[in-house]
Amino acid sequence: MTRLGLFNSPLLLGFDHVERMLDRVGKSAAEGYPPYNIEQVGEDGLRITLAVAGFAEGDLAVTVEDNQLSIRGKQAQDDNRVFLHRGIAARQFQRSFILAEGLEVTGAKLEHGLLHIDLSRPAPENRVRHVKIDTGAAGAAEGGRPVSVAGGKPALRKVQDRP
Repeated sequence: MTRLGLFNSPLLLGFDHVERMLDRVGKSAAEGYPPYNIEQVGEDGLRITLAVAGFAEGDLAVTVEDNQLSIRGKQAQDDNRVFLHRGIAARQFQRSFILAEGLEVTGAKLEHGLLHIDLSRPAPENRVRHVKIDTGAAGAAEGGRPVSVAGGKPALRKVQDRP
């Protein structure tokens, strides 16, 4: 069975990664634990705060792979404790966030049962790249021949006459 995708138009070429990203976001949105906040910090900063009461620094892992930020938590079992009532969740979790291009994780801090993850978006560099316009005919008329260069594009090079 073929799945009809959101980006199945022939005019939207190369957007399959966006569709996969939206699928991942949809799956992770259904998770409710641990609760979290996202706040704007300054003009170029964000902070994600997760409520991780009972988790120590060694019980948590924060990783960034490609554009996905993942926070995992797993508490070690303490067999010496006997609970009469256990209302504080101590289950393992994984919470993921898809980061926009250019968004960087700058740090993480655990304080008072809250894990703060700071993100920033550096100002984009203005890059201007000049592209040489090649007419093709001039090089061929001067005895040029195609030569492969980096990137697989042919270029013309003048052939030296040998005696």
